[in-house]
Amino acid sequence: MKNLRNLIILMIGVVTSLSHAAADEIDDLKEQIDALKSQISDLRHSFNRVNKGITDIQMHQIMGDVAYIERVRMAGPPLGEDHDFSGDGEQNPLTLTNPFVFTSYVFFPKDLDPTKKYPLLVFPHQGVHANFNLENGQLYRELMAQQYIVIAPDYRGSTGYGKRFYESIDYGGKEIADAKAARDYMVENYAIVDEDRVGIMGHSHGGLITLMNLFEYPDAYKVGFADVPVSDLIARMGYKTQGYRQLYEVEYHIGESAFENHDEYIKRSPAWNTHKLETPLMVYGNTNDDDVNILEIRHLVKSLKADGKDFIYKEYEDVPGGHNFARMDHQVARQARYDIYKFLEEHLSPERPFNNIKEMEAASYKFVSR
Repeated sequence: MKNLRNLIILMIGVVTSLSHAAADEIDDLKEQIDALKSQISDLRHSFNRVNKGITDIQMHQIMGDVAYIERVRMAGPPLGEDHDFSGDGEQNPLTLTNPFVFTSYVFFPKDLDPTKKYPLLVFPHQGVHANFNLENGQLYRELMAQQYIVIAPDYRGSTGYGKRFYESIDYGGKEIADAKAARDYMVENYAIVDEDRVGIMGHSHGGLITLMNLFEYPDAYKVGFADVPVSDLIARMGYKTQGYRQLYEVEYHIGESAFENHDEYIKRSPAWNTHKLETPLMVYGNTNDDDVNILEIRHLVKSLKADGKDFIYKEYEDVPGGHNFARMDHQVARQARYDIYKFLEEHLSPERPFNNIKEMEAASYKFVSR
């Protein structure tokens, strides 16, 4: 019996040792996985830099025959001491208090007369952690043909500029001021820009930035167009996935969910700030949009109406292309863009407005439809 007891004690000891060893192995594996995740994240930012360089080359291929393209650097508001980068946690105090530096792209039509002044369009890009590109090159060719000068800011949080820049994201926050800084840069540095003819237009997230710029800086713009704009972050967090919500909840961004801090999400949502509108505005929505659900835009529209605001809203019914319908190449999209340009024309008076859709097609596609 004594031998049996000793054997049992020995077996318990062996099992306990094996359990500790297995636990140590699991901990080691977790550490290795976390390290690999960090390396993959860092590689992603490196790949984004490469992709950004390729995009810049494509930009000249698509627009080089009709526009001079400049890549310029400017500054927006400081990050602020409440900002927190992930990683080692160490920060240079100057990066928190100095103006935040970012890049913008400027497009000048090649046949401008340097003795004249021309209207300016501020064009913030779409997407959370995206960047400016010419995926829809026909749109920018159309703007050049009308002789608009365009500035497209890669505001804080854009990709292609490294991890720190990526983690400087402030969706619906200081990125709004970055877009305004791009507008001010053009007015202050180019005599060819008419400060009395400045508009702003954007798609999706760029539409949110457009709306918030009109709300926060009503004297800076003569007109605005918001294409399927993100309008209500509270509603958006309700129908999006946790992976999407996490983009806002990480420590270096808002740091809390909409449930935990709904006031912060309301502050960043156009539909909850419509009382501030003083500028002529046009908005598009599409009922089959699988990115910005039409309920967001309808909330924006109802809020604008409730606040007694004068604006133009066009809701399209299940137009092919969904979220990107107005940037497509079909006839409905071309008519939609033509209507945008006629609206902008009323307030910005470009030198060469389109008289019909065929003129627009000749500028963008170098041919006309039937």
